Amino acid sequence: MAAVLLAAAPGALHAQPARHTAPRDTGLILGSIEAAITQPLRRIENMALIVDLSDRRLYVTSGDRVVKTYMVSVGEEAYGTPSGQFRIQRMIWNPGWRPPPSAWARDKKPEAPGSPGNPMGRVKMFFRDPDYYIHGTGLTSSLGNARSHGCIRMRNIDAVELARILMMNGGADRPGEWYQETLANATTSREVTLPRPVTVRVRA
Repeated sequence: MAAVLLAAAPGALHAQPARHTAPRDTGLILGSIEAAITQPLRRIENMALIVDLSDRRLYVTSGDRVVKTYMVSVGEEAYGTPSGQFRIQRMIWNPGWRPPPSAWARDKKPEAPGSPGNPMGRVKMFFRDPDYYIHGTGLTSSLGNARSHGCIRMRNIDAVELARILMMNGGADRPGEWYQETLANATTSREVTLPRPVTVRVRA
């Protein structure tokens, strides 16, 4: 099998994937967490991510080609998601949450992994340390809108699938049992570092 290249070709980062040309292979068809951790995945050559803040979509690209599309929620006007080119190098499965030093979180309390009030979902992927992540959410009504405080929200099912894709292509793949144990033990966090960071371009 050919070596997997994680730095995207120049065209991939400047491609303008249109909604009407997005492939049928999207991240919006999974019906359960189990499907997200058991469906077969293939390695992606020249893989990168593109997050489009205007159409609220996250694209997984292989060179200039879009291979998966996810609906996301992005930062609201007062807490905009930063644009630019970043890298995803680490993620935390079953993350806890600490309120940031921001006015909107003044009355919030820390939430443990697996807590019903935890806004981080099942996995968070850092794209700009220390405060910006792509993460799962139970607030699916926010998807397709600018509703977050700067992070990028996805359905929990989609976040789990994307994290698996990143781990496979970033050199940190795990056997199926690892994912099953991780999701079965929602109160225990697990951190993963990608030996080959994945490029993510966030564009306005």
